[in-house]
Amino acid sequence: MRLGFNGRSPDHYYRLTAMLAARGAQTLTSRVIAAISFGLGFLAALATFSSAASQLPMGRLIWAVASALALVSGLSWLRRRWPTRRESIIQVFVVTVAIVVGSVIPKDPLQGVLGATALTFVIGYTSLFHALRLTALIMATGLATTVFLAVRIAAHDIALGLIAVVLNTLLYVFAAFSRRVVVELTGTDAWPDGVEPLTGLFNRDSFYEQAATLLGARNRTDDRYFVIAVVNIDSFAAMVSMLGNRGGDRARVSAGQALRETVRRDAILAHVGEAEFLIADTFTGPDPSPLVERARGSIATTPNGMTVSIGVVSTPLRPLTEHPPHGVLDEIVALATTAMHEARRAGGNQVRFVTDPDLSISDDDDDDLPESLI
Repeated sequence: MRLGFNGRSPDHYYRLTAMLAARGAQTLTSRVIAAISFGLGFLAALATFSSAASQLPMGRLIWAVASALALVSGLSWLRRRWPTRRESIIQVFVVTVAIVVGSVIPKDPLQGVLGATALTFVIGYTSLFHALRLTALIMATGLATTVFLAVRIAAHDIALGLIAVVLNTLLYVFAAFSRRVVVELTGTDAWPDGVEPLTGLFNRDSFYEQAATLLGARNRTDDRYFVIAVVNIDSFAAMVSMLGNRGGDRARVSAGQALRETVRRDAILAHVGEAEFLIADTFTGPDPSPLVERARGSIATTPNGMTVSIGVVSTPLRPLTEHPPHGVLDEIVALATTAMHEARRAGGNQVRFVTDPDLSISDDDDDDLPESLI
């Protein structure tokens, strides 16, 4: 295997975001990153009460500000919404500046070198989620900080100054390289079958398989209605023409994440087209409007402020279980797609409902019955 370590290596933020979401690991990852940020903030706060005197009159205030920035960064990772790529990069720069400033202000440069080791966490995170160019910039900043402090140390102890430079260099390189290996080993070939790589949602084939299983499972007697919703991002082509392909990818990832956070745990969610998503679920009543309105609202709150057109079919579940599931799904998805197109033609940002439709499978049943029973 040839690892693609080059300066033009792409940003992996949205691909890995989708992978974490697909494997249910976004929440855990957010909490780990938040815990690290809180830890760095706690260390900076301790520095304000330590004997590490600052060479600047406002040194303790600077440490306090650095602590506050780290805590704010940690809190941002505890939100329900996963940060956007831009928010992530801003946090990388803010935390890097806080660590660098907090490292150069102690009178004892050896204490500053100890603080500069904290950049290992930032470099590891940046290497995992972002482009190598950004990782190289953070590494260069860390090495420049370490060399600055090592020169001050070398004025009294040359060997100790060299140790500081070599040790931090090894830490930075290890953090960047090990995380990059993970990125290369989790390329598109590593995606599980049935998962759409960009959003981490089911593809169409997997959606049909999962929805067919849902149709056949009759152990949940409280669910009496089967619901299919087709969700399409409005004016997606115009969005791509303005924002480019990367902007379109960000929009689809944001929409998929918003839908994932909206639907119930047992619902089936898929990304099946350029800007189209499918939802399958079962309900106790025929009205799925609460789910649909939550979906519309969550997508409207995404950074792009998108709107969607939605077509929804709600039909009694019990009669469907007696027929081949894929045929049933084909017909219901087609009805929901037609309803979605009607919502788009009406101007978008609308919903069209089809409740208890007259499905062709019912007609087939009637054809099999004696005429006297029809």
